[in-house]
Amino acid sequence: MKRALIFGLIGCAGCLMLAFNASGAGGPKPEPPPKATTIAELAERYDSTRCADCHEEIYDEWEESLHSRSILGTPRTAPTIVTSIDRGLKLFEFSGVKSDDDITVEHLMMCAKCHLPQLDEATDDVAREIVATIRGWQQAYRDEDWDKADELEETIASLNIGCMVCHNKVALIHKYADGWPQPDTVYGGLEGDHDDDEYVLMAEAPAIGESIFCGQCHGQGPSFELDHPSQCATAYGSYLFSYVAHGGSESCQECHMSQSELGHNMAAYRNETMVEMSLDVKVHSQSLFWRKNKEDGVIPVGIIDVSMYNKTGHAIPDG
Repeated sequence: MKRALIFGLIGCAGCLMLAFNASGAGGPKPEPPPKATTIAELAERYDSTRCADCHEEIYDEWEESLHSRSILGTPRTAPTIVTSIDRGLKLFEFSGVKSDDDITVEHLMMCAKCHLPQLDEATDDVAREIVATIRGWQQAYRDEDWDKADELEETIASLNIGCMVCHNKVALIHKYADGWPQPDTVYGGLEGDHDDDEYVLMAEAPAIGESIFCGQCHGQGPSFELDHPSQCATAYGSYLFSYVAHGGSESCQECHMSQSELGHNMAAYRNETMVEMSLDVKVHSQSLFWRKNKEDGVIPVGIIDVSMYNKTGHAIPDG
């Protein structure tokens, strides 16, 4: 018991040393930016088209990803947000939401923590504008007003997990060791000057190539820091406890970006390559004839055996 305790303390000390040694290029916690007051203002603040001039291939990959339309989704996400309001917030006794006029940024963070983390840089009017835009988009579809539906869909899609969400806003995880992301810096794997009027520096984000980086949104546990915790994604939890715990060592990025050759598309079930990498499916079938009884006579019977083997580093399906 004493020996186990000593090894445990050594292990904890090692973890602390790693935390102190893995130093990034952040800095003091910066002053929060002015609150965006409209969807257009918030979308412009995180507009990724500015990156396309120098990173065209990466931008094209990202544009095909669900990150590029994280509020709209497949487009399943936007209707789910409205459902969480109508079937959730408006029915909860202490939420303070009786109508859409009562919705605040804090209420929407139940979804936006992952689908639009930069919403915390906006006023409550923006939260209400998002909900109104989604409802208008749904109504346009019901009315078969396709021009209006397309226009509103474009507005919803302008809110997304763009380049500077990952490469600035959430780029540094261990802030006591690495510091806070600085407003003039792009974080990734390089250091030096950056040819941009606003983001003039490049700095290293120690965890950007590790699975913990993706785990910020793709789930280990409920968002307990919120007044009303929720959990959609569970991939990172099953990755840690079912894959890493049994000797697995590949990261999310290795499979979803490198081996798949998808880069910043990072697709999963929507991509045939990822499906082939993820599952072994075997199907065995046979046909028989069964004589049931004198009245029914001979009945043709089909027997199909399907076996599926999960080759990924997490549970399938996730969520």
